[in-house]
Amino acid sequence: MSKSNKDINTVLASASKLASYNMLLQLSFRVLTFILNAFVLRHVTKETLGVVNVRLLLLYSTILFMSREAFRRACLSSRDDGAVGEKDIKKKVKWKQTINLLWCMVPVGIVWTIILVYCWRNLFENPDPAEIPHYPLAVVIFGCCACVELIAEPLWVLAQVFLFVKLKVVAEGLAILIKCLVTVSLVVAFPQWGLVSFCIAQVSFSITYICAYYGYFIWFIKSKKSKQSDDFPLHNVEQLFPQFDSNEGENLIDSLTAKLSLSFFKQSVLKQILTEGERYVMTILNVLSFADQGVYDVINNLGSLVARFIFLPIEESFYLFFAKTLKRGAESKQQPLEEIVAVTKVFSCLLRLVVIVGAVILSFGVPYSHLLLDLYGGSTLSSGPGPMLLNFILIYRYNKKMLLFSILFLSCSYYLTKAIGSVGFIIANCLNMLARILHSVVYINRYYSNFQSIASPLLGLIPGISVILTLCLSSIICMMSQSFFCCNKGLLLRVFHVITGAVCCIFTAVVIWFTETDMVQFLKDQFLSKYFQKKKAE
Repeated sequence: MSKSNKDINTVLASASKLASYNMLLQLSFRVLTFILNAFVLRHVTKETLGVVNVRLLLLYSTILFMSREAFRRACLSSRDDGAVGEKDIKKKVKWKQTINLLWCMVPVGIVWTIILVYCWRNLFENPDPAEIPHYPLAVVIFGCCACVELIAEPLWVLAQVFLFVKLKVVAEGLAILIKCLVTVSLVVAFPQWGLVSFCIAQVSFSITYICAYYGYFIWFIKSKKSKQSDDFPLHNVEQLFPQFDSNEGENLIDSLTAKLSLSFFKQSVLKQILTEGERYVMTILNVLSFADQGVYDVINNLGSLVARFIFLPIEESFYLFFAKTLKRGAESKQQPLEEIVAVTKVFSCLLRLVVIVGAVILSFGVPYSHLLLDLYGGSTLSSGPGPMLLNFILIYRYNKKMLLFSILFLSCSYYLTKAIGSVGFIIANCLNMLARILHSVVYINRYYSNFQSIASPLLGLIPGISVILTLCLSSIICMMSQSFFCCNKGLLLRVFHVITGAVCCIFTAVVIWFTETDMVQFLKDQFLSKYFQKKKAE
């Protein structure tokens, strides 16, 4: 049965609210951590940066991703609030089975932790103990932190499903903030500790993250708010943990979601390779020194700031909208036309938004990459290949097939890096992203070929000519400003270079506001109007 317009608008409003909170709160926390990290860069060696940011954090992210990603996607995709007419008790039993399934992450995580910690300590090259001591201990601590954080995953899924929009960003932002404060304090007070300082900071992150989720849900349940909610299925703290008292004939876990998790796991392996492929090449094949790895990783993170602040929150939040509006696995002809129209409108606006944001970042990022690196990391980043790396990363970021993409990416990463150094990783990423874009374009066109009355959202992908000309002109002016005023000609000329970019950026924003009317109206409807309505109600 087709969802009503009210249902679709409710889901869209919730996704928009989640995206806006994600972006605003994440930006607030990240600005401070950005400053703190800049301070840390001036007090640690490039080799330490390489070991921590590439080797140890890759271990941490791999354990988490391989243990939880499939469960997350499956539970968010297959969630059914209970069809109309079902009894409340059936809803509770279904959620009990789902939570039991989510707790399966913990034993899966333990297995992955044992395997990967062994590989990191015994199979891959270890840094020189004289230069970077305590590496084996650091591997164990980072691995254990990742494994322990999995006990908060059932609560993360509950927060996403029931749209506790602030919890995720506050929990992660607070944990990141405490981690940065601990890192800065220990690096300055005990510089001789080396990796131990980063280990203590990682432990503080894990403790804060877990306490934030459990503290909130325990408060939520005990404050009786859960009983006032018709949707929320849990009414005591014990229901957050595995329960083995099932009725006769009932499974302990949701078997359909378990099968979907297995399917997502196969995709997750390939997605992880595509996401972290260059770090795996660095770790396994040792194509760069630890110092070069450290510089590459910091610059790569700078180049992906907008992707993390804007693109990732949009992807995570509107994934809920698409997952709840369309039926997974159904052909396009089987989807209700009303829902296809609603999804197409949203999808078209989102595509245009990310294209324009990416184009703006590319236009202004290249002329200001050298200045940004010099301000952020000093000569550690701005000297040598740093600015060229960031320019290439800016170009990359905004611009049974998955297996082919993975092989293509890893092969290109290895051979290009051997030939031309760190830039080879970014060129390989560009080729990988181009292949994925082409595949997505073919899929979208095929999906919409069944509808004569609905235009493909790809038709509105390219910005208007006014926006394109404005971006080109702004980029040329800013590059000329960089040539004349930046970055070793004194503070006054640097300020003038920044002012030039600010004026061009404001002019570009004005042009976008008055020419991209459909996209601006979408943003006003989904973000600004709700904000002003809330203020008016208050």
